[in-house]
Amino acid sequence: MTDRKPIESWLTDMDGVLIHEGVPIPGADAFVKKLRESGRPFLVLTNNSIYTPRDLHARLRRMGLEVPIENIWTSALATAKFLDDQRPGGSAYVIGEAGLTTALHDIGYILTDHDPDYVVLGETRTYSFEAMTKAVRLINAGARFICTNPDETGPSTEGPLPATGAVAALITKATGKQPYFAGKPNPLMMRTGLNTIGAHSESSAMIGDRMDTDVLAGIEAGMKTYLVLTGLTRPEQVENFPYRPSEVVDSIADIVDLV
Repeated sequence: MTDRKPIESWLTDMDGVLIHEGVPIPGADAFVKKLRESGRPFLVLTNNSIYTPRDLHARLRRMGLEVPIENIWTSALATAKFLDDQRPGGSAYVIGEAGLTTALHDIGYILTDHDPDYVVLGETRTYSFEAMTKAVRLINAGARFICTNPDETGPSTEGPLPATGAVAALITKATGKQPYFAGKPNPLMMRTGLNTIGAHSESSAMIGDRMDTDVLAGIEAGMKTYLVLTGLTRPEQVENFPYRPSEVVDSIADIVDLV
């Protein structure tokens, strides 16, 4: 393997790396504090599009993790950035929560169910049959289909919940149209995030708990990748994938001294 440049900036997933079911993972506070003190560019990422960065900042602060709003990057922000680049000042019919609608409002998009340019599907706890039916009809009428992320399930204290990818599959089955996913593992989310903080992939690292999203996105974006074993991917599963992370560590606590 060719020698990489020293790591100057860090991207890290949130759930499974820094927190788990609303509780900080040991070492997360030290890692975030070290990043902030170092002055290095960094982002905390999430594929969940429900919350705005301001919401997530407040939630993390309540857990004792002080992450500035400008250091939080969501799939909703990545989706909005993509749409702003593709079709500035466009319109969209949105199924999602404040994280997604706010991101689209902020780029000047009109949210409408009248002949929209796009149907944009994100995370919500209240997927309705009426909204999905409307999405199907708008896509059949020519609206382009965009999704914030392909995650099929999301975590909850009661167990897995159907997520954006599962609902997208339903709409695809009804329309025959595949969506474009803006979030991980699409490296677009990583590259737009890196651009936001003025960082370069060859001197950046991605930390995640999932081989199929975090590590894959990091590899495809050209970054060094760290897999932590505090989330979804188990040690025995790593060899099942046709790609490997740069390093596998037990938890975020093992990365603190690398910052």
